[in-house]
Amino acid sequence: MSKELSFTPATELARMIREKAVSPLEVMRDTIARAEALNPRLNAICTPTFDAAMKAAAEAEDAVMRGRPLGILHGVPTTIKDLALTRGVRTMSGSHIHRDRIPDLDHLHVERLRAAGAISIGKTTVSEFGWSGVSNSPLTGITHNPWKYGMNAGASSAGAGVCAAAGIGPLHQGSDGAGSIRMPAGFCGVYGIKPSHGRVPYWPTPANGLISHVGPLTRTVGDAALMLQAMAGPDDRDMTSLESPPQDFVGRLDEGIAGLRVAFSPDLGYLKVDAEVAGPVRKAVEAFQELGCKVEEIKPGWDNPIEMEHLHFAANFTSRLGPLLDEWEDRMDPGLVALVKHGMKFSAAEYCRIDEKRLALYDKVRALFDRYDLLLTPTLSVAAFPADRLIPPHWEQHPWDWLRWAGFSYPFNLSWMPAATCPCGFTPAGLPVGLQIVAGRHRDLRVLQASRAFERIRPWAQHRPPC
Repeated sequence: MSKELSFTPATELARMIREKAVSPLEVMRDTIARAEALNPRLNAICTPTFDAAMKAAAEAEDAVMRGRPLGILHGVPTTIKDLALTRGVRTMSGSHIHRDRIPDLDHLHVERLRAAGAISIGKTTVSEFGWSGVSNSPLTGITHNPWKYGMNAGASSAGAGVCAAAGIGPLHQGSDGAGSIRMPAGFCGVYGIKPSHGRVPYWPTPANGLISHVGPLTRTVGDAALMLQAMAGPDDRDMTSLESPPQDFVGRLDEGIAGLRVAFSPDLGYLKVDAEVAGPVRKAVEAFQELGCKVEEIKPGWDNPIEMEHLHFAANFTSRLGPLLDEWEDRMDPGLVALVKHGMKFSAAEYCRIDEKRLALYDKVRALFDRYDLLLTPTLSVAAFPADRLIPPHWEQHPWDWLRWAGFSYPFNLSWMPAATCPCGFTPAGLPVGLQIVAGRHRDLRVLQASRAFERIRPWAQHRPPC
């Protein structure tokens, strides 16, 4: 097993495969060997598809040798999140409720990854139905942070973040309804981007489809741009799908960000942030001045959206899972059960009123991006904490409300803005810290370009976890 091949970016692997410098079979054997070596300890892949992946790699090799047309991800290993439907492959959503479910169709983004030539090695672990930001589920247990065993790797795209950090393939599909791409990327020290809502069509559309987004978790910005290019583009099956095709994320990635107006908010005016996180983030912001940006520290002036977060978040899970409690409650995550029961308290009228407040928040967020090109914040208020806890021990405890330590994420789900997280340092205990980069709606390329510029001036891919 070649450790260097395991950490080779997808952009390089795809080129090497096209140029016959490396075989898809060689890449796949290496990736599977690393997965088999590390997964028993990390618990990042809940349903391996290694045999199918080797068969697909042999077919990919044949296509190269016969000179057939190749997709932009031809022969490149990927993983698929266990919330995504995969035809003929078990999709459990981290829950006993679906432990034996085998869908007869792919989610649209899975279909597009296949069409681009990517080869999945399996399904990655999630918190139950993606409800929490903690890498633990009653079905699959703890998924361990590769930087420190037993610590939270983030969720709900838990296994995706771990695989990316540990070098188990370069490309990992995530989804983000409350930070579920950015949290695991932030905790695991890798890159993740939640694109503008509708950039990657989401079909079949989940119950929380008006806040959930699909995107990549990778070690490099270039890999994320390549993967996003493969998944993005209009499709009428998703009624919120953006009409226009995506910009050239890969070709325009290095255009730079000199001259951009950059706002930095260390707390959005209402959030608590641990000092061990705040310090590295503030130091990272200095890089944008070095890159030629005009940086200004601000308080956005938004109202704390925690009330609408609580109602919107709880109501969506209640609509799906409320009818199932009688049969399944004793086998579900207790925090999820508490959340579902909380959601039962609200009326339809209250839901509509909270949506009015959401529209008002969108107007305020949108107005900020009339004045600034980018917004920088911490990705999370905390560093990784024990994965058997819902909330860090030094924070106020609650039966289900983990959202407060992840409060930087949710506003940009509610407002549909593109947001990414870049590794920007470590705590004294050696745990990763993330910098969040946000831009106005449809400005996905700007977020990618800013991420790439930061990556070049403050590189992170050389840091590898001790797993």
